[in-house]
Amino acid sequence: MDSSKPPLKILFIHQNFPGQFKAIAAHLARERAFQVLAIGKEGCPAAVPGVKTVTYKLHRAPVAATHHYVKPFEAAVLHGQAALRVLLALKAQGFTPDVVVAHPGWGETLFLRDAFPLAKLIHFCEYYYHASGADVGFDPEFARTLDDAARIRAKNALPLLNLENCDLAVAPTQWQKSLHPSAYQDKIRVVHEGIDTGHMRPDAQARLSLPDGTLLKPGDQVVTFVARNLEPYRGFHVFMRALPRILAKNPGCTVVIVGGDDVSYGAKPKAAANWREQLMREIAVDTRRVHFLGTIAHAKYRALLQVSAAHVYLTYPFVLSWSMLEAMACGCAVIGSRTAPVTEVITDGENGLLVDFFDGDAIADKIHGILSGAIAASRIRALAVESVARRFPLDAALAGYRAMILGSPRQDAQARPGAPPTPDNQQLAAPSDWRAD
Repeated sequence: MDSSKPPLKILFIHQNFPGQFKAIAAHLARERAFQVLAIGKEGCPAAVPGVKTVTYKLHRAPVAATHHYVKPFEAAVLHGQAALRVLLALKAQGFTPDVVVAHPGWGETLFLRDAFPLAKLIHFCEYYYHASGADVGFDPEFARTLDDAARIRAKNALPLLNLENCDLAVAPTQWQKSLHPSAYQDKIRVVHEGIDTGHMRPDAQARLSLPDGTLLKPGDQVVTFVARNLEPYRGFHVFMRALPRILAKNPGCTVVIVGGDDVSYGAKPKAAANWREQLMREIAVDTRRVHFLGTIAHAKYRALLQVSAAHVYLTYPFVLSWSMLEAMACGCAVIGSRTAPVTEVITDGENGLLVDFFDGDAIADKIHGILSGAIAASRIRALAVESVARRFPLDAALAGYRAMILGSPRQDAQARPGAPPTPDNQQLAAPSDWRAD
């Protein structure tokens, strides 16, 4: 970019900043051609070199008596109002962004146009809800009700507003893009945020020490399962029910399970504090061979993937986890569920193995095939590493985001039919004017 020009002002917004924007925010912040700021919710990680992060907090939670169909939208309005206060404060300090890149899933950008109507707005459109044909109703163990369908229809109010308000959108996979309404498909680009394959890579010298002192290394019979939280959306219940067969067929294997006891998606169990506790009541497992590590530091997580002999990744048709791609990049032989968007990445028998999500016996049999040598796992591992490096390189992700950020600026808001003139320097409302309802 022309160094004689003033820096392009970029604002990132993410409740849990940096989230998906860690690499691109750090990349832009290293260049003098950009001035990079971020907004996150109070308590977010926010540690990106060169990026000043301003946080917001809600003045209250949604009202308990609010109809449960509407409560998510009330929460979005509260997030939007809190973020707008920060946006107006930035404006008062002289910061007017040229481009805003945001994850709008919690509502932070609902009122961004009221502060900066001329900023180019790029939304990360991770998911669009469906009452059937995707995650909801997929698992017969958790029956879909009419109430669920109605609730989901109402829940799409925020994603629809987000699609309407943005100039461009980005989805990480083709399948996730395809879930959004046809009227907005032209706005959405498919750009995955990328995997740092220089960091997430095979390492023959990797070692992982378990709490009981066992030291694991590449070549050991290590079976791994990783999720942010251990819950049905990521197939934890299916994997747990497959464990007795896995352990019986592979008497020399060690199973390592990583994940928290909260709920990221779906609901908590009714009869236990968390899904791990409920499944441990249901399934008798040998805790000398099955190790629950909870949430672990990134270095330990990477070492776990590098020593894994067989890695199980299961998911409802839903958002694709970074962990699957990172496992492949580390040379894992991944046994994945035959669900979207896993099937967009893994070709069965080539760079991974696919099984029916609910087929615990097939999962156990595939693991046995890998550990016994009946399945040529070395070729699968090599192709997994190659496919991630080819399809999800960090350089391509950065180039994709740069193209969106540096592309044509948004059309003047005043040129839109019926839009009243709103100069970018006009203060529409002071925060003190707002009702704190």
